[in-house]
Amino acid sequence: MFAAMRRILLFALMPALLFNCQNKSNESTNDDQMDFAENQVIAHRGAWKKKNLPENSIASLEEAIRLGCTASEFDIWMTADSILVVNHDKEFFGHIIEESTYDSLKSYKLTNGETIPTLEQYLNAGMQQRSTRLVLEIKPSVISKERGITTTEKVVATVKQLSAEPWAMFISFDYDIVKKLTELMPAAEVGYLNGDVAPDQLHADGINGLDYHFSVFEKHPDWVKLAKDHQVSLNSWTVNDTTVIDNLLRQGFDYITTNEPELVFERIELMEEESL
Repeated sequence: MFAAMRRILLFALMPALLFNCQNKSNESTNDDQMDFAENQVIAHRGAWKKKNLPENSIASLEEAIRLGCTASEFDIWMTADSILVVNHDKEFFGHIIEESTYDSLKSYKLTNGETIPTLEQYLNAGMQQRSTRLVLEIKPSVISKERGITTTEKVVATVKQLSAEPWAMFISFDYDIVKKLTELMPAAEVGYLNGDVAPDQLHADGINGLDYHFSVFEKHPDWVKLAKDHQVSLNSWTVNDTTVIDNLLRQGFDYITTNEPELVFERIELMEEESL
């Protein structure tokens, strides 16, 4: 009789035991999910140069992940039929992206055989790993300011729909887009690219990152300390020269965006060896 009662009690408790085990499993997965690489290297349009891969391709993203970059940057446009696609230039095979349908663009192939990636495809590829974050650059619309904001809203909606927030960082040359991103995703890292706004003004506007060409810091050397004082993250593009790389590392930049991530890794390793 007691054996039968124990079996009944065990069956009654089984759902709760399974629930607790599942919760512990999910907690472990979530902890692993945040294990992003702790270095300064952001691959510009993916890691494409050394292996001659197409820029902004999924293959170049996968190479950036293989190298262990802290993040990989890519560029986003919206087609005439409101599909978000990944490409640097406003044109793709001679066709203006914002004036073209996605179906017309995907008939053309990148040099490795890929079609032009959609944002959803790109994010899904990037979310298969837990070491490299994704830097989404939203391109200013060549049609109108309003369309740029609409593109931004659609990008954020896609990120949220896919639960890609832990991977996502954002940048743009358009200050209105950057402010909109900060409004829509206040917890995200958002950087301004154009180089014409001082760090204290960025901070006042609620923008937590700047991502300026390295020449801007040569003209405004005080902006490095100012950014640190206001806890505005420091990034610089597009840095492929050893002298500039070393200078930015010595100044304690948070990120360096480069076409040659392998070179930046070499300079980081050399500096670490010299400091021993």
